[in-house]
Amino acid sequence: MDKYNKYISPFSERYSSKEMQYIFSEEFKFKTWRKMWIALAEAEKEMGLDISDEAIEEMKANKDNLNIEVAKEREKLVRHDVMSHVYAYGLQAPKAKAIIHLGATSCYVGDNTDLITMHEALKLIRKKVLTVMKNLRDFAMKYKDLDTLGYTHYQAAQPTTVGKRACLWLQDLYMDLEELDKLLADYKLLGSKGTTGTQASFMELFDNDEEKVKKVDELIVKKLGFDKVLTISGQTYTRKIDAKILNVLSLIAQSAYKFSGDLRLLANLKEIEEPLEKNQIGSSAMPYKRNPMRAERIASISRYIIVNSLNPQITAATQWFERTLDDSANKRIAVSEAFLALDGVLDIYINVSDGLIVYENVIKKHLNEELPFMITENILMECVKRGGDRQALHDKIRVHSREAQKRIKEEGKDNNLLKLISEDKDFNLTIDDIEEIKAASKISGRASSQVEEFVSETIDPILEKNKDSIGIKVELNV
Repeated sequence: MDKYNKYISPFSERYSSKEMQYIFSEEFKFKTWRKMWIALAEAEKEMGLDISDEAIEEMKANKDNLNIEVAKEREKLVRHDVMSHVYAYGLQAPKAKAIIHLGATSCYVGDNTDLITMHEALKLIRKKVLTVMKNLRDFAMKYKDLDTLGYTHYQAAQPTTVGKRACLWLQDLYMDLEELDKLLADYKLLGSKGTTGTQASFMELFDNDEEKVKKVDELIVKKLGFDKVLTISGQTYTRKIDAKILNVLSLIAQSAYKFSGDLRLLANLKEIEEPLEKNQIGSSAMPYKRNPMRAERIASISRYIIVNSLNPQITAATQWFERTLDDSANKRIAVSEAFLALDGVLDIYINVSDGLIVYENVIKKHLNEELPFMITENILMECVKRGGDRQALHDKIRVHSREAQKRIKEEGKDNNLLKLISEDKDFNLTIDDIEEIKAASKISGRASSQVEEFVSETIDPILEKNKDSIGIKVELNV
């Protein structure tokens, strides 16, 4: 029962996927540290330092053979995590013991590993964003012609289509993907910069040969699978990078939040709902309820991500000179939890967007209730064509509309606006004339065409280019 007598993070138990949790695990971190030490030793050897092949082979042979408990015991004695792992690695690779971490400072493994970790996490986030985009794309195309009430100020405005509204959600994610791709395209590692970023220790190792020192930096980065390295740094990489990364995560969370809010409103209207599991309980007190629980969870966790994105911004603003350590504890929590939280949000978003339930008859009912107001502009234009006075008829429509709204709101009756207009001789229209105008009206404008244009010109090329990254299957913990 020891599992239940201590704090357990909801990110590890309820929200985040196993894949994202592994990226931020100690195993991933310490294996990456060892990759960093191997890359450093290989680069230093290639640039002429006396490091034997046997030493490097011993390091490689034990790169995944973690003895974490040995390092933890050592840390209790020396109070330094990096040097404890250098010691533990040296026990397994005794021929390399003297050269592990040669010339480096703790931030060589710490900061580069953080950057590699975030890069891996960003790639997973990207795949999930693309999967949501594919779901929304298919939904938008399926319902591109289904007219529905459009709202401004959450008041009935002009009609749109269900597919067009989905494109609003889709466009937000497309814009987020653009920012994410810019971030990945310019991604840089710290490299080997030393205590204050001057590479002084490496200059000492290589007898002040600047070209060799620069080459070590470049070789390390390439050995780790990257092609860019920071030219300027203190001991740490600038914490502006963390701020930029979490800003992108916040952008994605904002988009998910917007979707979840719209879906919750639509659920209240009984027009569109999130999928319901067969045995799902909506309420402990009211068994008839179908609460939008997943959409609410998206909103709840997204709010946390948006607020949490301030942490690295404040950290970046308060670093002193070449480095301080007041970033460490905050960074360790804020960065990892931002990724774990967004991973959970996107898993829910994938699940919900893949199973949206559309109630077409309710949508049509609500539209028809408001449609008389919507086509008054069309009626006005037809009357002007027949010689009517626009201003005079506009005033009459305003008066008739208020009378119809009073009937709806105060008396709870149906909308009789079109009947009132047909009975007003100044309009010179029969109810049949009005029905013809109504049938001929393109009530949702270019909504359907806009969906087709946006999907074919903007979304489909992106999805086709990234088709191998789409289709992540998710299994929600709750």
